[in-house]
Amino acid sequence: MSLPAPFAEIVEEFAAVTPRQRLELLLDYSSDLPALPERYVGSRDALEQVHECQSPLFLAVEVDGDGAAGGGPAVHLFFDAPAEAPTTRGFAGILHAGLDGLPPAEVLALPDEAPLALGLGEAVSPLRLRGMQAMLARIKRQVRERCS
Repeated sequence: MSLPAPFAEIVEEFAAVTPRQRLELLLDYSSDLPALPERYVGSRDALEQVHECQSPLFLAVEVDGDGAAGGGPAVHLFFDAPAEAPTTRGFAGILHAGLDGLPPAEVLALPDEAPLALGLGEAVSPLRLRGMQAMLARIKRQVRERCS
């Protein structure tokens, strides 16, 4: 499976630990999820809800010209998830760490099954994993919409 470098590093990080440690690592990503920017605070109508997530999760995608390499377009991800939902926040944190700032083509090229490569199937329920896959699907759809 071909993965963008930041996402591949996260997959390697998860592969290097036991299933129990993967859950702890997921919780670390939960606490690393950046706060929602002020322009989105209190504006849930500007965010898209991911209904497949067991906890309320909202996201927004922006594409601008602030790419790291060569100043081309870059994808920026924003998530709103309650602190009481650490698994959902962890999935959002992983997607943020692995995709934020990448060119749209790299985000769109990420395989839909990439979240399964984290090896979290032994640590969380399949329903929760489907929530992360739904987040990725919404991110990719929004990228396509903003780039067309």
